[in-house]
This record gives sequence, C-alpha cells and structure tokens, in this order.
Amino acid sequence: MNEPLPNAGAIQRRGIEVRSIDYVPLRERHGKVWHQGPFWFTSNFGLLTLAAGFIGPAMGLGFGWSFVAIVLGSLFGTFFMAFHANQGPTLGLPQMIQSRAQFGLRGAVIPIAAGLFVYIGLNVFDTIAATDAFLALGAGGDRTLWYVGIVLVQVVIAIFGYDIIHVVQRWLTWILIPLFAVLTVGAIIILGGGEILTMGDFAWVPFLTVFGAVSGFLLGYAIYVSDYTRYLPPDTRTGPLVFWTYLGAAGSSIWMIGLGALLASALTDGASINSILEVGDDVFPGLGWITLLVGGVALVTVMAVNTYGATLVGISAIDAFKTVPPTRTTRVIAVLVVSAIVLGLALALPEDFLGSFSVFLTLLLYFLVPWTAVNLVDYYFVRRGRYSVLDIFDPRGIYGRWSWRGMVAYLLGFASMIPFFSTIVYTGPIAQALGGADISVVVGLPVAAISYWLLSRSIDLDAEEQARRDSFATLEPDADPRAMH
Repeated sequence: MNEPLPNAGAIQRRGIEVRSIDYVPLRERHGKVWHQGPFWFTSNFGLLTLAAGFIGPAMGLGFGWSFVAIVLGSLFGTFFMAFHANQGPTLGLPQMIQSRAQFGLRGAVIPIAAGLFVYIGLNVFDTIAATDAFLALGAGGDRTLWYVGIVLVQVVIAIFGYDIIHVVQRWLTWILIPLFAVLTVGAIIILGGGEILTMGDFAWVPFLTVFGAVSGFLLGYAIYVSDYTRYLPPDTRTGPLVFWTYLGAAGSSIWMIGLGALLASALTDGASINSILEVGDDVFPGLGWITLLVGGVALVTVMAVNTYGATLVGISAIDAFKTVPPTRTTRVIAVLVVSAIVLGLALALPEDFLGSFSVFLTLLLYFLVPWTAVNLVDYYFVRRGRYSVLDIFDPRGIYGRWSWRGMVAYLLGFASMIPFFSTIVYTGPIAQALGGADISVVVGLPVAAISYWLLSRSIDLDAEEQARRDSFATLEPDADPRAMH
C-alpha cells in the first residue's frame, strides 16, 4: 500500500483526487457531517428513483398502499445503509475493501462482485433514463450520441473525485428541493387532490413486491456509503453521521418514489419518467421542462457517484490477486474502463427497461442482504470498529486470504432466502405457497447475522488488538495514540 503522499489533501481539493483504495491519513481528513444529508438526498433523488414508484400501481396496488410500502421499504433499507456511514471515519477506507476483515483478502471478492454488478447495472439504467429525459425535452439527436455524451460528462466528474462529487451533489440539492416541491404540490392538485390520495386496492403480493424493491434500492447504496465518509475525522460523532445519512437517503426515497406512485396511479394512459414534463407544464407552462432538465442533469451526476464507487470496488477485486498501486492514475484508468462497460451495455439493452428495472431491484436485495448483515454485525458487535488497516491489505495478515466465517455466513444467509425468492425468472416453493409474496429479506438478514455472530465467537480479539496498534503506529507515526479509535 502506498505511503501517505505529502500535502495530498491540499492537492486533492485543488484538482484530481490522489487517493484510491488506500488509507486516508489523519492530516487529510476534512468535511462536515451535515454534508452527508444533501449528498445522499441528491444521490437518491434521480429520475430513476421515480420509476420505482410505478411498480405498485402497475400491479394493481392502490396509491395509499403503495405509499405505505414505499415508506416502510425506505425506512427499512436505509436503516442498514445508514449505519455503514460510521465505518468511513473509523477506518479511512472505501466501503467494500473493509469486507476483507470478514471474508478475507480474496474471499471478499464474493460480495465485491455483487457490488460491481450493482454499480454497473444502476448506471446502465441511469444512462437510458437520462437520455429519455433529454430527448423528451426536444433536444433531438441520435440515442447513441446521447449515451456517449452522458457517459463522458460523468467520467469527468468521477475522475476529479471525492470533493467535487460532494460539492456538485450538495448544490444540486438546493435546486431540486424547490422545483420538485412545486411540482409535487401542483401534481396533487391537478391530478385530483383528495380523489387520488386514497388507499385504493390492496393485495399482499404487490405490497411486498414494492417493499422489497424499495428496500433493495436503498440497500444498493450500502456498498459505497463509507466511500463518501472516509475523509471525515475519526472522532466524528456516530449519531449525527447516521442521522444525516438516514435523513438524506430515506427522505428523498419516500418523496421521489412516492411521486412516481402518484403519477402511475393518476395517469390512465400509464406513467413514465417523462410524465414529469406533462404534469409539470399542466401546473404552469415551463415547470415540467425545467424540472425534467434539472432531473436529467442530477441523474448524470448520480452516475458519477456510481462510477466512483465502481472503480474502488473494481480495484479492490483486482488487488486481491495482484497488488495494484493505489494511485490517481490507477483510479482514472478504472473510471474509463467501468464507463466503457456501462456504455456498451446501455447500447445493447432495449429502450423499454421498466420490467427489467423491477427485476434488477429485487436482485439487489438478494445479493446485498447477507453481505450487509455480516458486515454490520462484525463492525458493531464482533470487532466493534477495531481493525488493523495494514492487515486488510496484507494476504499474510490476521484476516488472511480466505475467511471461512464470513463466507459461510453469507452463503447460509443467501441460501435461506432462495425458497422465498419471487421474480419473473424464478419463484421459490415457499413464495409460491404464499401466493407469490416475497419475504426473503426477513429471513436472510437474521440468518446471515446470527450465523456470523456465532461463528465469530472463536476470533482471538486480543491478538488482533496488538496488530491494530502496530498498524496505527505505522500509518500515523506522529499521531497521538489516543487518536486511534
């Protein structure tokens, strides 16, 4: 692992970020906790989030019940996602590379591969959705050229990295909130007010489908929460950090997905992302156009957030088998490779993607539930935030190449969910018995969590403590030992 670069923090804030998957030294730590609120608000307030709200009404679920499922799914999914935020300031590392402590240097490739699938998949859908938005505004042009242009713009933002992404997302928040507030209130009025704001029809299968899709959407962010908190000082208070992360992510999810459910319930000819244009201009001329424009721009910046995370995940996977210098150049190359893959897949997919998007959200939940359970149990209940950073990068270190505890717990959690899966691709026997209702999440989480906790009772934490102290002394030779978590 690279030694800390001199004045690296100053270099980063003036230009392209110098860090990759390596440790962020204490002297480079900066930022404010409340910035996590607007960051996660905008990162989850994209037009693609709106599309998740179409699922319930499309399956015959009334608006009121769709909204209840959206609220519950948002609160549930964000609960697990937000508690990953504390890992960034404590370890000074990206999110997924921390999984090496539970799965081993190479064993962590299992959840890392799932994470890379999530990042790339979301960006493919984002590319298609953003193009739809700009074409609906009358911009014209070939879809392929739009795909290329959108991918190139987000490449630039992702290359500049951490600080620029935070600034862009923060300022977009103050533009998105008033625009969509006017649009939402206006939409309620023109679409029928009290006539549309009713509970409507109820059925368990669509209700649980919406709950699962929304939960999976929020759990998808769990894989890169600490990517965007790792520059915060290690003494950052736990409560406020979780609060701002939770408020931003859950608040935007409930608002945007709820708006999607409103549109899908009220528009008899069906809703799409571009319904914002139609409904907004009905509120007053020009509102729909500017709202869709800003929403499209925000979607492109969300792609940069995803690409940044995907590069860190991809580098972590390769580094598990062949040491990769965690330099600025490495990260830039990874950004270009990931973006090229996204562009290729976007060109290969059909334009009508809503059905695929619903399946994708469900798959997110399946792959991420056992990982988040193992990771959080290890951090909060087993090792309690006490890790040796140097050993995370050392195949001969205390975490080893393969850690059977994390791998077994992950596989047990995933296997326990299979009978409860309910998708158009596969429906498990228990899900069939329940009429197609998917309750896999309430099974997979406790199975993975309890399994890992039981298996970890044999870990020699005293031996790890000395390794942790040695690691901190090596990384921070001039720091007061009391600064160690």
